[in-house]
Parts: sequence; C-alpha cells; structure tokens
Amino acid sequence: MRLAAKAAIGIIGGSGLYHMPGFEEQEEVKVETPFGDPSNSIVIGSLEGKQVAFLARHGRGHRLQPSELNFRANIYAMKSLGVERILSVSAVGSLKEEHKPLEFVIPDQFFDRTRGRISTFFGNGVVAHITFADPVCPQLSKVVERSCKTSGVVGKRGGTYLCMEGPAFSTRAESNVYRQWGMDVIGMTNLQEAKLAREAEICYVTLAMVTDYDCWHEAHEAVSVDEVIGNLLKNADNARLIVRDAIKNMPAERSCSCGSALQHAIITQKDQIPDEAKERLKLLIGKYV
Repeated sequence: MRLAAKAAIGIIGGSGLYHMPGFEEQEEVKVETPFGDPSNSIVIGSLEGKQVAFLARHGRGHRLQPSELNFRANIYAMKSLGVERILSVSAVGSLKEEHKPLEFVIPDQFFDRTRGRISTFFGNGVVAHITFADPVCPQLSKVVERSCKTSGVVGKRGGTYLCMEGPAFSTRAESNVYRQWGMDVIGMTNLQEAKLAREAEICYVTLAMVTDYDCWHEAHEAVSVDEVIGNLLKNADNARLIVRDAIKNMPAERSCSCGSALQHAIITQKDQIPDEAKERLKLLIGKYV
C-alpha cells in the first residue's frame, strides 16, 4: 500500500452492493493488518470530489458468510487509510409493519444476538471500555437522513437493529419474540462493525436496506432467497444514490465525540502495557499512551 492511498470517508458495501460506480482515478490497495486480512482489497478513488475507500463486506462474489467476517481487519484497514467516517450499507429484514420492503432505516441502536464473535481490538495486555450507549454517530445519521430525502427514498432515522448470528434466517418463533422486544430490523453484521469503529474513533452509521418482513408477517410467505435477492438489487441502486449524495454534502469537520472515544476508555496503566501491545495497537492508542 502506498502512502498516497488515503481516504477520509469509507463505504462498507453489504449484500447487493459490491462496488461503487462513479469512482474517478481509482486504485485497488491490499491492506495488511495485525489482525489478518480484510474481506477484500479496498478500492480508493474520488467520488463527488472527495477521496473515498470502498470495501465489499462479504468479498467480491459474496464469498464470506457473516460469521466468517474478519471485522477487526476490516475496520483497522479503514483506519490505516485515514478513514474518519464509515457509511455501512446492509440488507435487513423488517420486524415492524411500518418498515416496508424497499425502504431504508437508519438505526440508532443495536441489540446483540451473535455468539462468540470478536468485537474488540483490546485484550492481551490492554483493557479499554468504550462508551456505547449511543452507538451511531448522530452527525452522520442526520447527513444520511437528508440524503434519503434528496434522493426521493424513504429513509427513517431511529430504531433498533438486532444483530443475529445467521447464516440461516430466523425461525417464526424467534421473529415474533424479537417483535415483542420492540426491535425494528434484523441483520447479521453491523453490531461488530459499530463497536470496532467506536474503538477506532471512527464515526459510523448504518443504512439498512429492507428486503423483506422476515417470517413473522402472516400476509407474506417465509423469507426466500429469491425474494431477498430481487429486492437487494432494487435497493442497491437507491443506496448508491443516497451514498453519493451523503458524500457530496458531508461536512468538512466532525462535530461529534466519536473522534475522542478512547480518551478516557483505556483502563490499563501506561507503564503496564506490554511493548508488543503498544506496537500492535499504535494506530489506535498511540496518541494516548
């Protein structure tokens, strides 16, 4: 990776969004991280006059299932490229009547139903506890909400994204329980990204593309792959419009607290942090230790 390969905005494309048309002067970079390889090489280019890094979450050709994703490598790679804001685009099922297929939700909360996934950079000599009560960047959420309106797409800000393990979709019993809990949409990937982005002091927002009503809706059949893929393709076109507008209208300065998330989060005494850990996490904690 050449030092010139830098970008302040990152896009993580989920199911159906494997590339971002319109990149100018693009180049493909392979980023090495202390946590292994990202899902794919990262494409960097100019979009709407700004340097942007694009990563296909599941790899090109959709080769990686949710439980196989190296979330740490993906977020660390973005950080190493200079990314300060991540727009994450993901396919989800709706758990409420009001969130209709082909609409978008911009959740402000997450609920974890995964099992044993690694969702922190810390451990092995360094302990840190980030504040995560509000896991989504409020400034970035407002930008994306405005871009939905500008693009003529229904985009509702607020609600809870339930992150399940997968790869199978929910049973009907599970789906109904999640509805009783008040969850809004269900997906398989974004919670880990949000946690790691916060640890990396990167602003993060999810643009959740509703493909179906999961399996709870009596007027709809159980989720089928054909239905999901059909709606994915339609949603992906709208997502590209929204992302381009969001990048075009992205404020130059960050007005949130995401960029200082680790300031008071590192609990381990500086003189007790192993040299190996300091080196491994230098990109993240170097300015504090």
